[in-house]
Amino acid sequence: MFISSAYAQTAPAAAAGGDMMATITSMAPLLLMFVVLYFIMIRPQMKRQKETKAMLEALAKGDEVVTTGGVMGKINKLGESVLGLEIAPGVEIQVQRGAVVQVLPKGTVAK
Repeated sequence: MFISSAYAQTAPAAAAGGDMMATITSMAPLLLMFVVLYFIMIRPQMKRQKETKAMLEALAKGDEVVTTGGVMGKINKLGESVLGLEIAPGVEIQVQRGAVVQVLPKGTVAK
């Protein structure tokens, strides 16, 4: 008696092109965010990985290097995954190839 009957109202039919445009417009910020993320974070990281891989593959006997632990030395032996690093006259240590961080200019490591 106090509550009247409610009837569902139908929305007017939308144009087909307008619906598609609304979808694209709502997805644009998300796509823009992924593009910015790619150029700011992912691409530079991939470039650094390529440079590091090329540096590790180019290591040769006689190169002077620095390891992740800060140890400086001269490469005496080269293996597939292990290097023989001379850190002092007559003192040689074994280091993994991946532990090399930087190749130094010749003559940097003083004897």
